[in-house]
Amino acid sequence: MSKPVIGITTYLTLARFGVWEEDSALIPAAYVRAVEAAGGRPLLVPPSVDGIEETLDRLDGLLFSGGSDLDPELYAQEVHAETNGVVPERDQAEIALLQAALERDMPVLAICRGSQVLNVARGGDLVQHLPDVVGDEKHKHTPGVFADHDVDLVSGTRVQDILGDHAPVKSHHHQGYGQLGEGLREAARAADGTIEALEDPTRRFAVGVLWHPEAGEDFALFKALVEEAGRYRDERR
Repeated sequence: MSKPVIGITTYLTLARFGVWEEDSALIPAAYVRAVEAAGGRPLLVPPSVDGIEETLDRLDGLLFSGGSDLDPELYAQEVHAETNGVVPERDQAEIALLQAALERDMPVLAICRGSQVLNVARGGDLVQHLPDVVGDEKHKHTPGVFADHDVDLVSGTRVQDILGDHAPVKSHHHQGYGQLGEGLREAARAADGTIEALEDPTRRFAVGVLWHPEAGEDFALFKALVEEAGRYRDERR
């Protein structure tokens, strides 16, 4: 039997390849390897508002990747001095893709920025700079280096069912969730009180985490996504 096809959203950024420097749609290979290790077939999905339904017809699940900050205009806030790297084209495309996927009840795992897309797409907002709230930069202490800390999973959530009561995680974010979007509930917290995961309990699998499971050694979240994607594929045949 063929493997469930998992779409992975890509960055839209300037990249260098040999003598070329071009606008590129790319993704860190860790996401691809994590999906493969979980038994899925990864397929990169560049940001585009065209052909969303056609794209979803070819997928069994979606992984929303990390990346730069979302445009605060999407959640009616002024731009914070520390908000940077906004790519409106990617923001608009991913919000539209996510909303369409949720309408189909397609399995979705949203990571770091991706989980912020999930919250904003459901009408929530973001804390644009967590150090303003928690008083330090423990969630992103060094650019380009993941921060290690633990999270406590909320009892009765899908994430707790997958990971247990506590889990070590790798983070690299300076933004977090503010007001949670419609239908979403918190699923994990860090020791400083920051909400680290959210989910929609009315969907078959709609989970967002602020940490980076693709950078760890436990691919349980990816395995759960792939398993649910397989069931989704079988049910729509």
